[in-house]
Amino acid sequence: MAVERRFVEDGVRAARVEKYLRKELKRAGYGGTEIVRTPLGTQITIYAEKPGIVIGKGGKVVREITSNLQNDYGIESPQIEVQQVENPAFNAQIMAERLANSLERGWYFRKAGTSIIRRIMESGALGCEVVISGKLTGARSRVQKFTEGYIKHAGEPSETIVEHGFAIAIKKLGVIGCQVKIVPPGAQLPDHFEVLEPETISKSEPARAEPEEEIPEEDIIGQEIDAEMEAVEDVPKEEDF
Repeated sequence: MAVERRFVEDGVRAARVEKYLRKELKRAGYGGTEIVRTPLGTQITIYAEKPGIVIGKGGKVVREITSNLQNDYGIESPQIEVQQVENPAFNAQIMAERLANSLERGWYFRKAGTSIIRRIMESGALGCEVVISGKLTGARSRVQKFTEGYIKHAGEPSETIVEHGFAIAIKKLGVIGCQVKIVPPGAQLPDHFEVLEPETISKSEPARAEPEEEIPEEDIIGQEIDAEMEAVEDVPKEEDF
């Protein structure tokens, strides 16, 4: 039972760390984290649209985050590395935060959802899905989904290929959840295949005759001698008469 309990504790700790970083680095364009255990400690990679805000003046913000992760969340000797997101349109977490900000500023939910999908697909993504749930137009909660392109919903590709992002928009009527899924360009989908056309010889080109193999002169002389010997053997002898 100890192994199962440890898995549960690690999952709860990762969820708490994700929630803490999402709240603290909202202004920096937080784009997710990767936590990897190493023999020297715990390697934490933070992806952000503005790495300067994550680092802070003289590294003040990074040192504060490191101490909080070690003391409050029980992470052993955390080592934080900050990387900049090259294309924010392919980062699902950043696009979910932008969608939530648009809803908080008063955008109509259809306009906000379609604008996010249009920006992602124009950047070259293979597929995108946006799900907005909450009190969108009145006192009753509802769910609105926008989909374009190709999206995997189940199996291993949905976990390894599809990028997931979630953010919350706080409004007067209540909380609105914003979920974004993106299939980045260049993703190797398991059900994708190509049919290769067979190679055909065009009629305009004449067929090339294969060159005949040259027989060595020694083999030619040997064949002539064998033929002469067979002719001699075929001559009838005097005893046969």
